[in-house]
Amino acid sequence: MKNNKIVLGVIGSDCHAVGNKILDYALTEAGFEVINIGVLSPQEDFINAAKETNADAILVSSLYGHGELDCKGMRENCDEAGLDGILLYVGGNIVVGKQNWEDVHSRFKSMGFDRVYPPGTSVDTTIEDLNKDLKVQA
Repeated sequence: MKNNKIVLGVIGSDCHAVGNKILDYALTEAGFEVINIGVLSPQEDFINAAKETNADAILVSSLYGHGELDCKGMRENCDEAGLDGILLYVGGNIVVGKQNWEDVHSRFKSMGFDRVYPPGTSVDTTIEDLNKDLKVQA
């Protein structure tokens, strides 16, 4: 399998590191090359890491509920940086309060995210989607 590069991090003022480590481990075990930029990461860090490493996808995690604010304009910023069409995934507790998931999902899709995951999504689901989206041969 070719080494598909994934930039992984926790966006904004969020310092939830445990989930980040679990995702890093699981993605690495699944054969992906993970560039983990860690926690408290602004959009620019994701974009710069993706450019520097020629990454195939960016996985944004957020648990503190402000993912919607932190992710606004990310697709446009990726395009401006020359990362047109890079896969953008987001997941976790990405909005404040209890909101209708269909509404949240459609808002993030309209922001340009390819995959949007609700809280509690298994990392296996993300790996399956990455394999599909990156056309990885198992």
